[in-house]
Amino acid sequence: MRFYLLVVLSLTIIGCEDKQSSKKSSTVITNSKTETIENRTDTVSTTTKSTTSKDNFLLTEENAMEFFLQYDKEHKENKVRIVTDFGNIDIELFDETKFHRSNFIYLAKKKYFDNTQFYRVIENYIIQGGSTDDRDVMRKRRYIGKYLLPTDTKRGFHHDRGVISMPSSEIDNPYKLASPYEFFIMLRDVHELDGDYTIFGKVIRGMEVADKIANVETDDADWPLQNVYIKTVEILD
Repeated sequence: MRFYLLVVLSLTIIGCEDKQSSKKSSTVITNSKTETIENRTDTVSTTTKSTTSKDNFLLTEENAMEFFLQYDKEHKENKVRIVTDFGNIDIELFDETKFHRSNFIYLAKKKYFDNTQFYRVIENYIIQGGSTDDRDVMRKRRYIGKYLLPTDTKRGFHHDRGVISMPSSEIDNPYKLASPYEFFIMLRDVHELDGDYTIFGKVIRGMEVADKIANVETDDADWPLQNVYIKTVEILD
């Protein structure tokens, strides 16, 4: 029997409510932080500056935002390629959502996404990736850190077909803080999700690959019966 990943370092995968899908989907939320990214300043502590170059630096909820604020200034890449057995999906990450862009670039450079999966797929709705039931990948999370990202939803973006957005964590989280290790790609317009989840990029090439992944056979939990692996995420520019 397949082992389903229900809890991963206190961050669990969420489902975005699909009011038009016949499959059961649920929206879950976490943590008690009230801070939103729009209210942050551009101040960075000297402690954070000194740790951005350390390989053994561990991210926490206390230091993650300051870390990514500094990381954004030093790492300006904004195009990535998700490599799968079904083909490649190229994505442009938005500069407006700098914390989420920086987080994604950081994880890609750490090779976190290698051998993760598109673990939840719903035809004509979403493909959701970045997690797995592989213990080696879960070990990577422990070495990167345990943290959440505040929502950044007032940039004028909408959950249209082709955008990439970040799900919220499942812990007691009324402010829908984002689970940084996962993401989902929209396969159609679902504006009901606007304001709840942070859109931080869009597909610029390979939507046909996303559609192909969404057509695989799944179980009742929307997990593909045959695993759909993300081989790696490459930095393009």
